[in-house]
Amino acid sequence: MSLPLENIPPASLANGVDAAIDAALADKRLVGSVVLIAQDGEVAYRRAAGLADRENNVAMREDAIFRLASVTKPIVTIAAMRLVEQGRIGLDDPITKWLPDFRPRLPDGGEAVIRIRHLLTHTSGLGYSFAEAEGGPYHRAGVSDGLGEPGRSLADNLERIASAPLLFPPGEGWQYSLAMDVLGGIIEKETGGNLGSAVEALVTKPLGLADTAFSVRDRSRLAAAYVNASPEPRRMGQEAVAPIFDGVIHFTPDRIFDPASYHSGGAGMAGTASDILAILETIRKGGAPLLSADTVKTMMADQAGGHMQPLQAGFGFGYGWSVVTDPVEAQAPFSKGTIKWGGVYGHSWFVDPEKKLTVVALTNTTLEGMWGQFTIDLAKAVYAAL
Repeated sequence: MSLPLENIPPASLANGVDAAIDAALADKRLVGSVVLIAQDGEVAYRRAAGLADRENNVAMREDAIFRLASVTKPIVTIAAMRLVEQGRIGLDDPITKWLPDFRPRLPDGGEAVIRIRHLLTHTSGLGYSFAEAEGGPYHRAGVSDGLGEPGRSLADNLERIASAPLLFPPGEGWQYSLAMDVLGGIIEKETGGNLGSAVEALVTKPLGLADTAFSVRDRSRLAAAYVNASPEPRRMGQEAVAPIFDGVIHFTPDRIFDPASYHSGGAGMAGTASDILAILETIRKGGAPLLSADTVKTMMADQAGGHMQPLQAGFGFGYGWSVVTDPVEAQAPFSKGTIKWGGVYGHSWFVDPEKKLTVVALTNTTLEGMWGQFTIDLAKAVYAAL
């Protein structure tokens, strides 16, 4: 893809990143990808590679729209933190202030108080059904992880989540969870509209972004979804499954087309790599025009009280993303203070404030694009070029 003259990347960066992308495509680990890299506020690398739709031989394009899965989480977190800055939500407020009937019990049946900060840091005691074995409490309750069950209402799903016991007392552990879906319900109650309208008003519209939403603005640009398989990734049908952790994750790719499907604060958005880069660069630069520098500093610090450390050495969790607390323990090339996360439809991103670096890699291949060899090769290539 040709670049404006001022954005021609250093040869070492281009060569290394190209090699990581080309290897993943040649090995048939990825079907297609868009990678954007910004350093010190300038786009240093951009490439659309592979196919957006293999069966119809549609090439990937830089403005392709992807189902974002958990890339939704930082966007909804920013929306919530804007409400915090406006004094409409307090980090220590109990969530029953907005959701009076949402009262999941402790494992021993006792009452618990979940606060806003517990949701933002995944220390609430909530979980995901894909992270438990078949027959677990979330499975028995029929909980949606926000990736399937089209037509499900938020009220219905919140009732199901609340019927299952917490995994631990709020604030005393860390578990990746449906907390952001619950937070989405709180944002809806506070703003009086659906989550998509709140995110548009609080995040995307102020940044001038039009393609990232809880719906697909232009279906002709939507990348098809694929899942790891041999000898090549398998296209997802109306429904698909993929093994993950101790469980199985269920996908209904067309969920996003169903206007009756609740806006999942943890997994429900679609968007472009350039929009995600713009959002993350806003954070890296200090938050304006969305947030104050002090709020961003808090969001980018470990807020999980060390509870994530036993699960992933060298990492903590801030508001909306993981935080590299010790690169040596993490066995990763990132600088201390780097924030990062991904999305199960096949995405990864990281922001390294020390290096003034933001990397966004959206792919259409689950799970390779989220935590496969491609993500390791990409990070190595980027840091080797610095």
